[in-house]
Amino acid sequence: MNVAEERVALLTAEELLELPEKPGVRYELHEGKLVEMPGAGALHNLIVGVVYRLLYAFVREHRLGLVFTDGAAFVLRRNPDTVRIPDVSVVRRERVPGGGIPEGFWPGAPDLAVEIVSPHDRAEEVHERVREYLGAGVRQVWVLWPRSRAVTVYEAGGVVRELGAEEELEGGEVLPGFRVKVSDLFAVEA
Repeated sequence: MNVAEERVALLTAEELLELPEKPGVRYELHEGKLVEMPGAGALHNLIVGVVYRLLYAFVREHRLGLVFTDGAAFVLRRNPDTVRIPDVSVVRRERVPGGGIPEGFWPGAPDLAVEIVSPHDRAEEVHERVREYLGAGVRQVWVLWPRSRAVTVYEAGGVVRELGAEEELEGGEVLPGFRVKVSDLFAVEA
């Protein structure tokens, strides 16, 4: 493919939003290129639910903003467009647009992005997503590793912390006062 053909193939966030839905398939944009996201497994989905419930309860109680699951897409960059769908995300109340909650993609980055690593995820792809989030203004990224029951916390200032199952994850400036034992993020027993 030559450079001219590649430019034609790039999509915008608006064009992505207009694509017909396919059951079980999600799409993101990476620098204008369409990326099909593989379906997540049962464990992944259960962990998404646990993390969402914990964050939702805290954010609602303290009236801090909005919590989204993996259906919410964020426009992280324009020209070429990058649109990402974190597994769970938080947008602080003061960043909700004056016109209300957008019907389409969220314009800009969330304050917190949570990614749960699936068996098919490659480490370099996970790190690329973290770099994109932080570069777009995400203040904190949590990467959950189900196999090791650990969390890597990335902060906008460059701080990176590795937390094991028995350690406590704190919400920092994004979610002041939020604390949870890391093992509780993976509590998905039947």
